[in-house]
Amino acid sequence: MANLKELRSRITSVSSTMQITSAMKLVSAAKLSKAQDAITAMRPYSEKLTELLQSLSASLDADSGSAFAEQREVKKVLIVAISSNRGLAGAFNTNIVKGARAVAEAKYSDKNVEILTLGKKADDVLSKTYTVAENNNSIFDDLKYDNVAAIAENIMQWFLDGKYDEISIVYNKFVNAATQDVITEQFLPIEKFETEENVTLDYIFEPEKEQIVKDLIPKSLKMQLFKAMSDSLASEHGARMTAMHKATDNATELRDALKLSYNKARQAAITNEILEIVGGAEALNN
Repeated sequence: MANLKELRSRITSVSSTMQITSAMKLVSAAKLSKAQDAITAMRPYSEKLTELLQSLSASLDADSGSAFAEQREVKKVLIVAISSNRGLAGAFNTNIVKGARAVAEAKYSDKNVEILTLGKKADDVLSKTYTVAENNNSIFDDLKYDNVAAIAENIMQWFLDGKYDEISIVYNKFVNAATQDVITEQFLPIEKFETEENVTLDYIFEPEKEQIVKDLIPKSLKMQLFKAMSDSLASEHGARMTAMHKATDNATELRDALKLSYNKARQAAITNEILEIVGGAEALNN
């Protein structure tokens, strides 16, 4: 059994760790509330805009469609992997790395694959096995639409220039504080919306349909990337809050176990001292 001094030192250390994890849990909970409100308000608009543009693209002739919907032979692929800059979030970053590798190996096994990493953790791992076209860690220092739109514009230009034939995004979709789903979305080219037979989309367009598609598709793509990053941010805070909650519970259990061991050791030491005193007194009496 460990001596009393060692047990006291371990109890102090575990208690300090428990205070840190508890504080991190509270901080993540506060950040999660703000991020959750943002993604909850944004998601319906983004999904409806994407659905509308896919429907419009599907109804256009090939010659009049947007360049962003151009389907061409896939030779070179870009995977946008969205992670975080910090750890202590459970399997949050590990799942993104696994998701990006799964897409690269299963869907693009015979293609030339490059990675665009948004977040330090994905870059640290994926850069060892894949070519990283670009890495942007600073985006999370000030995550707002204008900053994300600049990144989206670069990606869109790469596609238009023919640098990449297909671009996909891998990110954590926020479900709740304890659940995040790894999602893979095709970013470019835009996937056409498959409508059911005999179903027509009856819209009145002003200005012309082609002009609407041309103007709105870039905005939709920027919004798609911003939604993915906002989803990822909310997922990160949820994952870290859950991880720190579990860490705090584990630290509490360990501290209680150490205190029990300490009390038992202390009681044994006191009992031994009493026995020694009694034994000494008996020896003197005899």
